[in-house]
Amino acid sequence: MSDTACATAPFDHTKADIILRSSDNVHFRVFKLFLSLASPFFETLFEIPQPAEANEEQEVEDGLAVVPVTEDSKTLDALLRFCYPCTLADDPNLEVLKDAVDVLEAARKYSLDAIEKKARQAISHPKILEAEPLRCFAIAHRGRLREETLLAAKYTLTQPLIPSWFQEIAMITAADFLALLTYHKQCGDAVYALRTDLAWITSHYGSNEACSWLHGRYRYNNYNGYPQYNDCGCPRAPTSKYMLFGIQSPQWWGDFMEETFTQLRDKPCAATVRAAAEKTVQTVKTQNCASCSPSITEGMRDFSDLFVRKIEVVVSQIELQLTF
Repeated sequence: MSDTACATAPFDHTKADIILRSSDNVHFRVFKLFLSLASPFFETLFEIPQPAEANEEQEVEDGLAVVPVTEDSKTLDALLRFCYPCTLADDPNLEVLKDAVDVLEAARKYSLDAIEKKARQAISHPKILEAEPLRCFAIAHRGRLREETLLAAKYTLTQPLIPSWFQEIAMITAADFLALLTYHKQCGDAVYALRTDLAWITSHYGSNEACSWLHGRYRYNNYNGYPQYNDCGCPRAPTSKYMLFGIQSPQWWGDFMEETFTQLRDKPCAATVRAAAEKTVQTVKTQNCASCSPSITEGMRDFSDLFVRKIEVVVSQIELQLTF
């Protein structure tokens, strides 16, 4: 047998009453009571009398039975920290997807329901989902985690319709993957359809005065003291495609809408809108228009929020056709 190492505190206690040996030969000196309270699996295991001396079937060290497990030391350390009281061990950090998956599998194996719940929460944490939504989807669906699968599917909308290869793709069937791609395309098509009817914009603002920033117009009082509007110097949009309240908008508004909707077919998500809005803000500011430049940041922020809310409503109505 390879040389063994001793785990770090609190799994090196001299008064421990059993030793768990990880697959990479690290000895964890632990207390049966903590593990028995956390898991019926361990409770049953520890009810079996443990010999005080080594024999052909049982390894013993310092008078304690050594129980080999298939988990590596990193996974076992995380699992045991969840089992121990918080006064003795802090809960482990599961911000890396592989760590969360390894703990989830081990928790299921040892009937650690509370720890399984924590691992599921880790898999559905926004930080992990934002970084690796496709991997989360495959892992969650393979693990028959319905809510986590549906949430991960929504996060995959931040990725291109045709994704790059990822290792966990082998964990799902071709039918599962096709269902995900179909869901993605349906979401993109539904969001793209918003461009054909802009009532969701006009109903939000109510009047052209409430969104004068996107018309490129400035207000002044004529010689009689009545308010009037003039167009700023920004080029006007060549078509009435994205015209609101019957007023021709600047070219930058038409460009923003056209480019954003095109990108949304591929990535129908909030990030697409916000990135396009920020690009437009910077473009307009470089034009130094006395009417548009001062108001573009606040105006686009408000419109982006509206746009994102509308996308979320549309996407929520698309169902992922997947069997669990």
